[in-house]
Amino acid sequence: MKRIVSLIVLVGVLMSLLAACGSTPAASPTAAPATAAPATAEATAEATAEATAEATETAEATPAAMTVVEYILATAAGMTPEAAAALGTIKIASQSPLSGDQSALGTGIRNGVELAIEQANTALAGSGVEIAFAPFDDQAQPEVGSANAKNIVSDPDILCTVGHLNSGVALASLPDYSNANLVMISPANTNPKITESGYANAFRVVGRDDLQGPIGARFAQESGVKTVYILHDKTDYGQGVAEFFKLEAEKLGIEVLAFEGTDEKSDFSSILTNIQAANPDMIYFGGLYPQAGPLLRQARDRGIMAQFLGPDGLDSPELAKLAGDALEGTFYTTVAAPVSQFPNAAQYATDYTTKFNGAAPPFSAQAYDSAAFCQAAIVTAAVEANGKPTREQVLAAMKSLPALSGITGTYSFSEKGDPNPATYYIFSTNSDPALWDQNELTSKIESAPPTE
Repeated sequence: MKRIVSLIVLVGVLMSLLAACGSTPAASPTAAPATAAPATAEATAEATAEATAEATETAEATPAAMTVVEYILATAAGMTPEAAAALGTIKIASQSPLSGDQSALGTGIRNGVELAIEQANTALAGSGVEIAFAPFDDQAQPEVGSANAKNIVSDPDILCTVGHLNSGVALASLPDYSNANLVMISPANTNPKITESGYANAFRVVGRDDLQGPIGARFAQESGVKTVYILHDKTDYGQGVAEFFKLEAEKLGIEVLAFEGTDEKSDFSSILTNIQAANPDMIYFGGLYPQAGPLLRQARDRGIMAQFLGPDGLDSPELAKLAGDALEGTFYTTVAAPVSQFPNAAQYATDYTTKFNGAAPPFSAQAYDSAAFCQAAIVTAAVEANGKPTREQVLAAMKSLPALSGITGTYSFSEKGDPNPATYYIFSTNSDPALWDQNELTSKIESAPPTE
């Protein structure tokens, strides 16, 4: 009888953990025409257009995916009482910056996972089955992330990791995860190298910079931009997306006046002197909000009124705090829309605000979905193992998951671990941090990942 009760409790916790996913999957958005260049220099823009058209046709022909809740409940129904009793302690780790100037986004990632774990633990009280959470502060530093990864893989109870915010940190940590066959699923990493470096254990629920950058360039062209001055922060993420923007901008006939990297954090006077002399129609900055805010503020103070565009690293209300009214007329591309854009995330938004006394920041809901996929893979592997699975079994299960609907959309993974298709957004900003989730949606594009 106790074993039967354990199974019933397990099913109950799975429902509780992922209840915010809803019982009715959201309809797939209509894909917009492709605008981005594929990852490789040899590939053509036409190849990306064909991939996007194929994604559109597939979305139209494929029935609506079941929710993560429905999948897990159906899978758990096949679990024996003995398997449920043998699960023991299961841990999910996270890595993101919890300190430093990027902690606003990193803490949101941690909180997204924590919220799911807390719901599970409440339902599991007294059952003998425990889901534990192991958050790590990678400080947005590759060497810290790698050191944390070594600690994570040394704990045999950790069966899945959600992270990172920064692609450079993820790339430094992935070798350790890979050597231990530990799944890493990212709610935020966009550098193509995450899934193009041969790591079979790497997954993400967001798109890639070899599409995000070109989408930004297409937006610039459609906005009438003829000349652009490109800056980046010298990181894998910032320089990478800036390079993809540059390649597409040049293909579209936009004159690139300069391509320059900087790790300056506060005084941009020398850079702005060069920009002022060049007099571009647009400044494109590949980087994150802690640099973008002061850069934009100082540019406007000097009378530089060029349009300002950047990638999803700008997507934080902290940018509004740093730049203030200098933000007017600024745009950013992103792979993660505000929670308010996702109808199935309404309950999550309420739960987040109640627990953490603030609105859910960008990437937190994606972290919640990432944790949900960890749970789905772990339960699938547990059924196959008739008990606590190995990391290898969880990895195999992650690769075999069908298309599932989470709170931020419906996801299926390509052979390399990319979401297929992925959704990209362009937003215009407002200068009020409290209204960041009400930034105006300018464009929404769906595209399959590059195949070459």
